[in-house]
Amino acid sequence: MKQAIFALLVSGTYAFPWVAEQPGVDSSLFKARRAHKRQQAGEGAGGPATCPFNANHVAASPVTSKYPYNNAKNGLPGLGKGGFQVPATGDTAHAFVAPGPNDIRGPCPGLNAAANHNFLAHDGITTFNELMDAQQNIYNVGYDLALVLAVLGLTTADGDPVTEKLSIGCDATTRTSVNPALTGSEPGLDGHNKFESDASLTRNDFFTHNGDDFSFNGTLFGMMDKTCGSNFDVAGLSLYRKQRWHQSQVENPNFYFGPLALLLYGAASFLYELMPSGTHGYAPDLATISSFFGAEKQSDGSWGFVHEKIPPNWTNRVSPYSGVDVNVQIVTMYLENPVLFGGNTAAGHFDTLNFGAIKNGTISADITSAETARLLYQLATQSVPSSLNGVVTPTVDALAFALKKLGPAYKNLGCPTALTK
Repeated sequence: MKQAIFALLVSGTYAFPWVAEQPGVDSSLFKARRAHKRQQAGEGAGGPATCPFNANHVAASPVTSKYPYNNAKNGLPGLGKGGFQVPATGDTAHAFVAPGPNDIRGPCPGLNAAANHNFLAHDGITTFNELMDAQQNIYNVGYDLALVLAVLGLTTADGDPVTEKLSIGCDATTRTSVNPALTGSEPGLDGHNKFESDASLTRNDFFTHNGDDFSFNGTLFGMMDKTCGSNFDVAGLSLYRKQRWHQSQVENPNFYFGPLALLLYGAASFLYELMPSGTHGYAPDLATISSFFGAEKQSDGSWGFVHEKIPPNWTNRVSPYSGVDVNVQIVTMYLENPVLFGGNTAAGHFDTLNFGAIKNGTISADITSAETARLLYQLATQSVPSSLNGVVTPTVDALAFALKKLGPAYKNLGCPTALTK
């Protein structure tokens, strides 16, 4: 199946320029666009040559008996009971510390905030276990959903399935890879059309801003705030997701909205499911959201950037946010303002795609939560990281990693099990 998909993608690359950037396609076979080549060569935004290097790597501060939070440790399930303050009063180990010039931050506000509070390693080089623990201990993400997001981060976002390390921002291959000479590049969360996608909430498209798809854009945050009326609920964010789709489709000739863009809807749901505080009645209000996004209102009405921070006296959600929960929100948000999956072509047209439950560029209104879950499972087990484009291509190891982590949780959903040999 993978060989057939690969052949189809190769044959269509010249008609569909965005295809060359997709997982599983060796972009070295084609004439890559200049910005992407510069990033791959280590130059420009997001590349290894400009990626900060912190020689003093310190792992995340673990939870303790005094400050247990959800008691999630070593990548294992926590208590699954929220409603507690994060960080707890007196927990200086998880107090906010702004990132220094040698610390990596990326396109995900929630992870940036976690690193700023040392629930992830402060230098931005994190691990699978840290990702699992931080999601549960800070946000009360359910273990099943934390598992999917951590696996997707390590596979689609180009971490290393052997070392289980990931950069939450730029290309730090020398620090994440088991052997850079063998694995090739591991661009981290900044890697385009992997975990990061076009038409994000507050980040630029890769090809419209010289590869900077990770910096906060105050204009976009202001647009989101205006559309949502400072109440970042599902209705407002669904409309804003549609607006961003149309904006990117018009402005970005290389616009691509693939299956992984489903994660954009999941991430948008975090604004009203994970970020609201019990001290604010669990309302997704402007004060709370702007703190997590590092958005600060300027005297002229524009939005500037300060570092992402967990709001003062913040209390997390009471019940875990599960995989079923996020699947419902993804479908709900998408179907309120559906858009097409596909990409702009060299001929100036937009062509749709088919992938799993996505048919002719759309998701049916009668899609079930289980079908959405299976679609996310497909994305986690069929994507091929850039690290597999090196001299040695340990596809079996990468696929085995995803299957080992996700297989038990998804077996009962009837998800097809990918073969490792």
